[in-house]
Amino acid sequence: MSVFSYELNDHKVAIVTIDVPGEKMNTLRDTFADELLEIIAKSKQDDVTGMVFISGKDDNFIAGADIKMLDSAKTREDALAISEMCHKTFFKLADLPFPTVAAIHGVALGGGLEFALACDYRVCTEDSKTKLGLPEVQLGLLPGGGGTQRLPKLVGIQKALEWMLTGKQVRPKQAKKAGLVDDSVPHSILLDVAVKLARKGKPKPRKPKLDKISQLLESNPFGRNIIFKKAQENVEKKTGGHYPAPLAIIKAVRASVELDKLKGYKTEAEGFADLVMSEVSRSLRGIFFATTEMKKDFQGEDLAPVKRVAVLGGGLMGAGITHVSAVKAGTPVRIKDVAHQGISNALNYSYKILTQRQKRRIISKAEMQSTLNMITGTTDYSGFKHTDMVIEAVFEDLDLKQSMVADIERECSESTIFASNTSSLPIGQIAAKATRPENVIGLHYFSPVEKMPLVEIIPHETTSDEVIARTVAFARKQGKTPIVVKDKAGFYVNRILAPYVNEAANLLLAGEPIEKIDQALVEFGFPVGPLALLDEVGVDIGSKIAPILEKELGARFKAPDAFARMIDSKRLGRKSGRGFYTYEGKKGKQVDESVYELLGVTPSPKLNKQEIANRCVAQMLNEAARCLDEGIIRNARDGDIGAIFGIGFPPFLGGPFSYMDKKGANKVCSELSTYAADNPVFTPAEPLLAMAEEGKAYYE
Repeated sequence: MSVFSYELNDHKVAIVTIDVPGEKMNTLRDTFADELLEIIAKSKQDDVTGMVFISGKDDNFIAGADIKMLDSAKTREDALAISEMCHKTFFKLADLPFPTVAAIHGVALGGGLEFALACDYRVCTEDSKTKLGLPEVQLGLLPGGGGTQRLPKLVGIQKALEWMLTGKQVRPKQAKKAGLVDDSVPHSILLDVAVKLARKGKPKPRKPKLDKISQLLESNPFGRNIIFKKAQENVEKKTGGHYPAPLAIIKAVRASVELDKLKGYKTEAEGFADLVMSEVSRSLRGIFFATTEMKKDFQGEDLAPVKRVAVLGGGLMGAGITHVSAVKAGTPVRIKDVAHQGISNALNYSYKILTQRQKRRIISKAEMQSTLNMITGTTDYSGFKHTDMVIEAVFEDLDLKQSMVADIERECSESTIFASNTSSLPIGQIAAKATRPENVIGLHYFSPVEKMPLVEIIPHETTSDEVIARTVAFARKQGKTPIVVKDKAGFYVNRILAPYVNEAANLLLAGEPIEKIDQALVEFGFPVGPLALLDEVGVDIGSKIAPILEKELGARFKAPDAFARMIDSKRLGRKSGRGFYTYEGKKGKQVDESVYELLGVTPSPKLNKQEIANRCVAQMLNEAARCLDEGIIRNARDGDIGAIFGIGFPPFLGGPFSYMDKKGANKVCSELSTYAADNPVFTPAEPLLAMAEEGKAYYE
């Protein structure tokens, strides 16, 4: 069956419906070019006066190109041919003698937006489902269907660069204001408006809607040079040179305004081909496929959805969980805290975020108020009776958590799920005194909750399958990527993070400067260094987790005594104004030099940054291998996604298991053995040694 269906109306306007058979989303597949060319040929035979493209799907126009098509490109020439095929097809669409209109409802992303850009007019719905963008950079690619050439001519160089370099998805009002679409209308009249545009005649050349300063900069070579130079500097600063796609996008956009048409499109196609073949894009596409595949896990039939949620604790984590439950999942939330101030703080947390969204016109004032009305608070258990899930976000105290399980079993229904946000306590221990242990599960979020995409879901031995599936489904409603992990101290993310942070602290105690350690790991590809991360999380939080891990897993998790000295001197990190860094005054974040005296350390650098990074990462890799061997994670895929989304392991490396495959188990074991000569905690894990001996890889 063809993706396109075609019918003529009374005015000889062709209505072309895009509907990929048997799929929820429309994507551009390897057959789309031939099928579109057939439609173009038919329109010429029928002597049509205009053509409208509209989706047959309920919530998407075209979600992009089918990414699997890129994996079929075995050589650079294959990848080049894909881009050139798109160019030739869209040229023929753009050169038609009658007007063409893209009528957009739902997402129009990547190749889907490039399709629309090749049309003469674009009209979209005002619906919240409608989003437009070129997010290829997130897959380590540039738009290969003419996006880098057409978008700057519509919205200007600076806005086009901003959207493509960030992968930003633009909403209808923004799209209309920028000139990306000609109109945004209610869904009910989308087709009527599109047909009117198709009967309007071919549009005259249009200039981007720019303010005076942008016009001045973009209208001459000197000003454009400033724009491209600044864009390149920003990219290099943010990516550390690890990601080639942003620089290739800048080069292609520059070609769109400085070279003739064919050379501009050639620059885009060649850049696209180079990126498709790059290791970085392969890693990022691997992450995309992994997260897509994970959405199929734990899908039960006839599951009762979680419709009402309660959160115990109005602190930072409780407030964040409340926010994503109300805003993302759209569920009413009841916060319980021992004090009214805690409830007030949690409400204010959501108020601040929603106010910013309202100021940026992402949501209306009425929508903001409607969302805030879904959040209520109490200092007792009133309003808890019919709650489907209670999420506990209080201190890491086993007795306290067990008493809360008892409270919820008394106050709520027999089917209410008790989900603990513990970061390290085994869930089986929390459920040990429960009368309905099958309803108890771990639901571990990461801070800040509204930004961090990962949650760990931790069933204990008697958690029911239904509770696991319902919890996974609810986490997805919250906009999270859940991984289901085994119930053992530290679970997965904190277990691989602890030795990494411990090694950074040991290097500090050996004389390596704070900023050098953090810079080494940022240059390796982490978003922040380990000591800065500890300041963000809270030194006291780390110190509470460490004894639990040491007790359950052994001496290799013993935290350096330095952490205790930090806590005794009230250096808890950002929340107390100082930790390894200070956060006060006009200078903002600065290394606190007095930390060295407190720890009895005289800075005396001995290692280069690469050696520092290798030592810290080696600890993480070794522990990840143990976690997979013990069944803490189900597979290498979950381990990679957990590390990338949970602690910012460099995405361009694909995750710890993909990275170990790239290095080879032999080399990983060799490096660990070298470090183990000075410190036995580096002794290679048995499963890693076995892999090295057998010449195996995690992804065969």
